[in-house]
Amino acid sequence: MANDRFVYVTYIRTTPEKLWEALLKPEFTKQYWFGVTLESDWKIGGAWKMVLPDGSIAHDGEVLDFEPEKRLVFRWRGERSAEIRAEGFSRCSMEIEEVPSGVKLTVLHEIDRPESKLIEDVSGGWPMILSNLKSLLETGGPMAGLLATCRSAA
Repeated sequence: MANDRFVYVTYIRTTPEKLWEALLKPEFTKQYWFGVTLESDWKIGGAWKMVLPDGSIAHDGEVLDFEPEKRLVFRWRGERSAEIRAEGFSRCSMEIEEVPSGVKLTVLHEIDRPESKLIEDVSGGWPMILSNLKSLLETGGPMAGLLATCRSAA
C-alpha cells in the first residue's frame, strides 16, 4: 500500500470559533502540540513555520487556503531530516464542520510520493496532537504524559 496520505477525523465538543483559535494561537498550540508554535500572518500565499521549543524549525511552507472557522490548507515541507526535506512539499488540509454538540475536524495530509517518509512521520504525530487538542478543548487541559508514553512505546 502506498504511504502517500494520512487522514484523521475526530469529533470535539467545542465550537468552530474555539477550535479555530486553538489551531492558530501560539498560547494554545504550545499546550497540545508539546511546546510547538505555528508562526504565520495567516493569509493565503503567506509563509508559515512550525517552531520547536528550542527555536528550531520542524516544518514550514505556505498557506494555500484560509477560511476562518471552516478550512485551513498548508503547503508543508519537513525540515527535520535531509531525507524528508528531499521529498519536497506535501499538502495538509484541516476541515471544520459544525455538528450537533460540537465540531467534526478532518485532517488530510498527502504527498504525491509513494512510501513517503514525511507521511510516515506525521502519521505517528497527528494522532497524539489531535488527541491532545480534543482533551484541551473538552477538559481545559491536554493529556498529561502523552508524549512520554508514546516515546517509551516506540
